[in-house]
This record gives sequence, C-alpha cells and structure tokens, in this order.
Amino acid sequence: MRNFVREEQKLPLFGIGPYLVYGMVALTAAGIVVFSYILKIGILSSPWVLVFRLAGLLLMAGGAVIWFIGALRSEMDESIIANMLKTDGIYAHVRNPMYSGIWIFSAGISLMWHNVWLLVTPVINWAIMTIVLKNTEEKWLLNLYGEEYANYKKRVNRCIPWKSRK
Repeated sequence: MRNFVREEQKLPLFGIGPYLVYGMVALTAAGIVVFSYILKIGILSSPWVLVFRLAGLLLMAGGAVIWFIGALRSEMDESIIANMLKTDGIYAHVRNPMYSGIWIFSAGISLMWHNVWLLVTPVINWAIMTIVLKNTEEKWLLNLYGEEYANYKKRVNRCIPWKSRK
C-alpha cells in the first residue's frame, strides 16, 4: 500500500487493482481454453451463435466505455492524491467503474465463444471481485472516510452501474 505520489497521501494510487484485473482476465481466458478448446463441451450452434456474439459485443462495448470513463475521464487520480472521496460523475452510479468495466468486458468476451459453460465465468469473477473489494479497498476507504464512505456505500452499487439510491 505504498505506491503513493506524496507522503501525506493516504491511499495507494493503484491498490489491488492490477492483481484483481489480471485474475479476472486469466480466469476468463482459462475458461475459454478449457471449455471451448480442450473439453469442447457446451458449444452452441445457430441461432445462438449470433445471439451470444451480439450480446458479447454489446457487453464489451459497454464495459470498455465504463472502464474508459472511470479510468481516464473521472479525475480519480487527483481525488486520491488530494485524499478526497470521489462520489460524482460515474462514481455516482458505481463505486468501482474500472473493475466493473473489466468485469463486463470479460463477460462479453466469454459470450463471443457461444459456450454455455462460459456463462459461469462472469459469476465467478463477480464473486471474486466482491470478496476482494470487501476485504481490501472497502475496509481502507471506511477507515479513511468513515461515515461519509458508509453513506456512499448505501447509495451506490459496488460493481453494477445503476442509478444512485438517494
């Protein structure tokens, strides 16, 4: 937790993010290889190929947009450096847009292989993401921001972008 820019900065700039993202991508890739190429089970045929691929493209595009806004358009780095809780912009709709974007994108990639067994990978990735975030970043943020973060958690979903609860 010491990859900060300034000594007085309380949170790491990257946190556990790279490890979580690499894990989700690795699990998705492993599922594709195992179910579609090694075991060759669960592979669907027409018309499901088109349905899965269209849904996959939509999820990939949506995930990329969510990640892009969270990572590059939200000014999150400035909030971390200034030790301020980010609750506006995309953060008013999802607490972890960068992780969510990768999760949604990888779910879309899974669908591109039109394999019914790959439908389990987004569920496993969501469970891993939830467990990791609850036990790392959410504890750090609650410790740092207290009631402000506790109230934010009540209003905004962890992983699925949604309209904020007032």
